[in-house]
Amino acid sequence: MSKETNRRDFIGYSFAAVAAVGGAASLVGMKQAWDPLPSVLAGGFTTVDLASIKAGEPETFVWRGKPVFVLKKTAEMEKSERDLIVGADRYIIAIGLCTHLGCIPAWSKNMWKCACHGGEYDANAKNTFGPPPRPLDVPPFKIDGSTIVLGETGPEYNTIAAFVATEA
Repeated sequence: MSKETNRRDFIGYSFAAVAAVGGAASLVGMKQAWDPLPSVLAGGFTTVDLASIKAGEPETFVWRGKPVFVLKKTAEMEKSERDLIVGADRYIIAIGLCTHLGCIPAWSKNMWKCACHGGEYDANAKNTFGPPPRPLDVPPFKIDGSTIVLGETGPEYNTIAAFVATEA
């Protein structure tokens, strides 16, 4: 110690250094506790290969524990602003939970039917009959070549979500 730094100052500086290191360590620990686990992050995204989907036959995928319907539309099916166009194909993407009470509608001919209360949705995922108050919801998605990444938002999702918001 120099003559200008007395014992009391040295103890104060030592305490401040230990407190700073302890504070920094506790902040690092809190950040790690607040960040989602890698398993949670991995469960937040689902990829769907559009090339394997047959026209007119919707397929169901699971995203965050919810069913997601992906329908490749046939040429006879009505076009909609809600259509996702990838190349020459048109698709409908919707969360497969009835907007009335959350039941899972089943595909029958050219529409989804909810067995619980008789709600019906057409091939554009728009409610056409029964108690559902709005069309099927659109999950956030991003197009990556010929695959859809559920859980991320892209410009196609923003366009379709804006249309659905005005439709409801």
